[in-house]
Amino acid sequence: MWKNKYATAHLALLLLLTGCGGTSSEQEAIVRREQFVADSLALKVAVTPTLDCLPLFLASDEGWFEREGVSVLLRPFTAQMDEDTALLRGHVEGMTTDRERIAWIREQGLEVEEVAPTTLKWQLITNKTARIKKLEQLDDKMIAMTRRSATDLLARKAIDSASLQPERVFRIQVNDVFVRLGMLENGIMDAMLLPEPQATKARLGGHPVLFDTDSLGLQFGVIVFSKEALADTMRQRQIAQFLTVYHAAADTLARRGLSPYRDLIMRHCHVDAATADSLPDVKKPNLDDAKQPLP
Repeated sequence: MWKNKYATAHLALLLLLTGCGGTSSEQEAIVRREQFVADSLALKVAVTPTLDCLPLFLASDEGWFEREGVSVLLRPFTAQMDEDTALLRGHVEGMTTDRERIAWIREQGLEVEEVAPTTLKWQLITNKTARIKKLEQLDDKMIAMTRRSATDLLARKAIDSASLQPERVFRIQVNDVFVRLGMLENGIMDAMLLPEPQATKARLGGHPVLFDTDSLGLQFGVIVFSKEALADTMRQRQIAQFLTVYHAAADTLARRGLSPYRDLIMRHCHVDAATADSLPDVKKPNLDDAKQPLP
């Protein structure tokens, strides 16, 4: 007998469904309700169209989660703040994020726990029309970022390292990664922090890079789950299976490189073939790096 709140509620709903029947519309309603039950029982994880999520896209598309015996639904978002909202409202149990976001989530009253590192990295890229070649030239310029995130920390780090007055560099909140990239391509923003593969697309467009988190030795990317999910017997088992598959997929990508997964990247990250073909190779996420304190 199942002894957790998720399974009990969903078993009751399934029993109710058995009493339904009759017309085709009623049968369609049954199918929809059964799908609702299946989706509710599945482990739901919020993701973004970025390269750090590629192991999850690979595992999902290739059926690796099912072979491990766990049902996983990936919920795509184009902004970290939308991932946060989904987690806070209980629409997902976990998400990919950066370590700076975790403090903000906890301030909203939700306890979360890091369960694995990811390869998330950022580059500070400037608009080619602005002709910014060094950090000191960010004076009186606009940087697109998201507050209370790694991009906010990195923007402040850039300002401090160039000894600029903070009020002279305008940090503009642009949460959606595609909107941010579009503002660079259309000459609206002077500089911005971009992850991969959007950073590669910007570089191919001739926009210069001032620094990246790899050169600074910083590791931001993590997968987190709510402590409520981690305390539940069924979710504990699902998360353990999820992590087994995630690490296997990350190992595969580090070993084989990205070229065999060109179409996968184009589909999930919404980039063109030229961008997918120009991406730097990824390394396996390093758990020891993830444990290092951020500056």
